[in-house]
Amino acid sequence: MVQSGNLFAGLARKLANEDVTVLAKSPGAQIERIVSTGQASPPGFWYDQDNTEWVFLLAGAACLLFEGEASSRELRPGDYLEIPAHRRHRIEWTAADEATVWLVAHLAPE
Repeated sequence: MVQSGNLFAGLARKLANEDVTVLAKSPGAQIERIVSTGQASPPGFWYDQDNTEWVFLLAGAACLLFEGEASSRELRPGDYLEIPAHRRHRIEWTAADEATVWLVAHLAPE
């Protein structure tokens, strides 16, 4: 079966929590669309994931901080990052006045 859709369809203006939609899944990977509307990581919280994460910012803006780095990284549409497994990071902020749309691939360890 061929699946299709539009990554910008049904974007909410303001959400209490991020909206995560799984677009594709296989034993070695999962692809998600994440929509943020001003969300950020809670104080003191760090993501520490078992899998490599590839992140592409489609719309909006965001700022990520990696543990051990002196400054954060601001992302704009078109920017991407590959985050190795167990590379601790946090979301400092996402745009509050527009939807921030992420395309994320979670890749199983080799």
